Amino acid sequence: MTEKLQDNESILSGQWDFKDGAVIQDADCKRIEWLTNSFLQLVGVSGENWAALYLNPEDGSYWLLTYPNSDWHGGGPPQLKRVPKKDDLNDYPDLSKLWVA
Repeated sequence: MTEKLQDNESILSGQWDFKDGAVIQDADCKRIEWLTNSFLQLVGVSGENWAALYLNPEDGSYWLLTYPNSDWHGGGPPQLKRVPKKDDLNDYPDLSKLWVA
């Protein structure tokens, strides 16, 4: 099992390294993948920019998954960022057209 989100965390930013022509994901990329596939609950996705909103079932916090380097091949490395409150979603243009799961 990978580490769950901690109370003091507000953002996880994955990084890519390139070795022998291959993309190598760092530990944060792998942790974000585990969190979004096995722990966090999907709330909705945006069809325009690959953003997704997740719920932490343990503390009720919301987390926004984005790809800040979306111009890179494959979308670039992921970033998972805590959203202060669900009511504040209008402040996040990445979710302007959220499709509820």
